[in-house]
Amino acid sequence: MDSLIGFWSHALAAVLFGALTFWRLAKPSRQPGQRLLLAAFALTCCWAWLWAIDPGGGLARYSETARNLVWIGLLYSLSAASNERQQGVGLVYGAVAAVLGLQLVATAFVLFSPSESILQTATLLRATTAAGALVLVHNLYGQAAPATRSHIRFAMLGLAVMWIYDLNFYTVRYFEPASAEPLRAWRGVAMALTAPLFALAARDDDGWRIRLSRAATFQSISLLAICGYFALMAVVATALRGSRVDWVAEIMVSVLALMTIGAMVVLPSARARGWFKVKLATHLFEHRYDYRSEWLRFADTLGRSGPDAPALGKRIVKAFAEMVEAPGGLLVVGDGGAQPIIAAEWNWPGPPPAADDLAAAAPLWSAVERSGRIVEFDALRGGWASARDRRVPAPDWVLADDRCWAAVPLAHHGRLIGLVLLATPDYRRALDWEDFDLLRTAGRQAAATLAEAQGQDALANAQRFEEFNRRFAFILHDIKNLVSQLSLVARNAERHADNPEFRADMVATLRNSVGKMNDLLARLAPHSQARVKPGEPQPLRPILESVIALHGENRTIELCGDTGLWADVDSAALGQALGHLIHNAIEASPWVEPVTVTVAAAGPQVAISVADTGCGMDSDFIRNRLFQPFASTKPGGFGIGAFEARSIIAAMDGRLTVTSNPGTGSVFTIFVPAAEQRRIAERKRA
Repeated sequence: MDSLIGFWSHALAAVLFGALTFWRLAKPSRQPGQRLLLAAFALTCCWAWLWAIDPGGGLARYSETARNLVWIGLLYSLSAASNERQQGVGLVYGAVAAVLGLQLVATAFVLFSPSESILQTATLLRATTAAGALVLVHNLYGQAAPATRSHIRFAMLGLAVMWIYDLNFYTVRYFEPASAEPLRAWRGVAMALTAPLFALAARDDDGWRIRLSRAATFQSISLLAICGYFALMAVVATALRGSRVDWVAEIMVSVLALMTIGAMVVLPSARARGWFKVKLATHLFEHRYDYRSEWLRFADTLGRSGPDAPALGKRIVKAFAEMVEAPGGLLVVGDGGAQPIIAAEWNWPGPPPAADDLAAAAPLWSAVERSGRIVEFDALRGGWASARDRRVPAPDWVLADDRCWAAVPLAHHGRLIGLVLLATPDYRRALDWEDFDLLRTAGRQAAATLAEAQGQDALANAQRFEEFNRRFAFILHDIKNLVSQLSLVARNAERHADNPEFRADMVATLRNSVGKMNDLLARLAPHSQARVKPGEPQPLRPILESVIALHGENRTIELCGDTGLWADVDSAALGQALGHLIHNAIEASPWVEPVTVTVAAAGPQVAISVADTGCGMDSDFIRNRLFQPFASTKPGGFGIGAFEARSIIAAMDGRLTVTSNPGTGSVFTIFVPAAEQRRIAERKRA
C-alpha cells in the first residue's frame, strides 16, 4: 500500500512540476533568479519521477541533493540582488552548500559501502540541510522589503513546506528507520501540494526584490552554528558508536571546556570583545556599519526628551561615543570666540582638561574650523597621518594624553560651533574611510541640533529683554504722568507754600507718588507678580472718585450715571486704566471743556465711559494705530496709554471700545464683569 501511494504521489508531483517547467519556458523573464527558478522546477520534476520509479536509489539521492542545491542557489541569487549584500549572508549559504557537498560524498559511500553508521550519517546530513535551508527561508522572508514580501510569500511558503517535511522525515528516519516508511510514501503528496504555491509565486515575478540587514545575518549565522554543532556531535557519536572506548564523553567534555574557557576570556574583556567585533565587521560584511540602525540610534539619542533625559551636550557626546564604541568623550564649544571651554562630558576617563590646556588648544580649534577634517590623534602620535593632517597644530597635552583618540568637528554653515573629543576605546584601532564618512555626516546633524539649541537660548534671552523693555515702556509712561503731577505741585508750591491745607495735600501727593514709584520699580523685577490680580467684587464709586481727584485738580471731570454699581475687578489695575484714559481725554479736550465719566449697567457687565470733546480720530487711526505701542498724535507722547489700558482691561476679562469722529471728540468705554449680588453681600459682611 505504501509503495503504491509513494509511486502515484511522486508521479503526481513530477507531472505538476513538469507543467510548471514548460509554463516558465513559455513565459521568459529577466528578473533576478528566474533561470534558477526554471532549473529548480525541472530538477524537482526529475527528483519526483526518480523517487517514484526507484525510491531510495542512487539517482534519486543525487537528484534530491541537486534539487536542494538549486533551490538554495535561488535563495542566494535573490539575496545577492539586494543593494545591501553582505559577506556574512554568503558565508551562511556557503555553509549550507558545504553540507550538500558532504551529502554527495556520503551518498557515494552509501552506494559502495552501505554500513549502518554511514547510512545514519547521510540521513543526519540531509536533516541538517533541511534545518539550514529553513533558516535561510526565514531569513530571506523576514528581511524582505515590506512592499515585496507579498510577492514572495507563496514561494517561501512552498519551500518551507518542502523542507519542514524533509526535516521531520529524516529526523524520524534517524531515530526510528522503520517508522519513516509511511512518511516517505506520502512525501510526494506534500511536494504536489507545493506546486500551486510556486505557480502563484511565479505568476508575479516583478516584485522579487530583497533587502537584508546585519541583524538577520548574525541571526542566520548563530542558528546555522547551532545546527552545525548538533550535526557534528551527532556524526561523531554515530561514527564512534561501535568503539569500545567511550570517546563521545571525552569529546563532549573537551568541547564544553573549550567553550567555557573562550567565554571566560571574551565576555569579561572589553578589549577582546572590541577585537572580536572589529574582525567580524571586517571579514563578514562589505561595510563596517549598519547605517540605518546607526542613524536611528543616533537620532534617538539626540532627540531624547523628558524630565529624565540628559542635557543636550551629554546626549551629543554619548551618541558619538556609542557610534564608534568609545568609552566616553567631551564636548568643547567656543566661549564667545575667545577660547574653547568644556560644555559637557560623558564618561570621560579621569579629570577633564584644565582651562589652561583648553586655552592652548585654540590653534587646533581654528585649524579644524578651516579644514573641517576629523583629527585622529593616534595617527599624529604614530606618524602615519597624512601630510595635510600633520599640519594640524595639536597641543602637546593632547598628544601626550593617551585618553584623546579623535576630534569630530561640529560645523554649521561653515562655522565651527563645537568639537567632540572621543576617549580611546579599549581596543585601539585606526579610523578608516567609513568612520570618517559616518562621523562627518553625524557631525553635521549634531551641529544643526546644537545650533538650534543655541538659537533657542538666544531667543529666550531676547524675549526676556523684550519683556523687560515692554515693562519699562509702560513704566516710563506712568512716570511721565507722575512727573506731570509733581510739576503741578512744584508750580503751586511757589504760590501756596504758606497754606497749611496745601502743605497737607502736597505731602499726601508726594507720599502717593513715592508709593507709585516703588510699585513701578517692583514691576521691573524679573519675577514680579502679575500686573493684574484676580477680580473681586469692588464698589466703583471709590475707585472713580480717587482717579478723578488725582487728575482733576485743575480740570472739570464730571461723574455721572449709577455710581453705586459693583464689578469684579482689581481696583488698582482698573484705576490705572481709567487714569490713562482720563489723562488722554484731558490732553485732547479744550481747557474749558469738561471730561465726562459715566457708569451704567450693561447686562452681565458694567460700562464705564470716558468722553471728551477734543479733535477726535478718524477710522483709519482707530483701526491701525490707536492700540499700537509707540503710536501717538500728541507732541511728546509715548503712545502707550491706550495700549496699556486695553491690555489691563483684557486681563480682567473685560474689553475696551472706542467711538470717535474727527472734530466731535471721542468716547472710550470700558466693559468689566458685573459683581453678583451674593458675592457683593459676602464682600460687605467681610
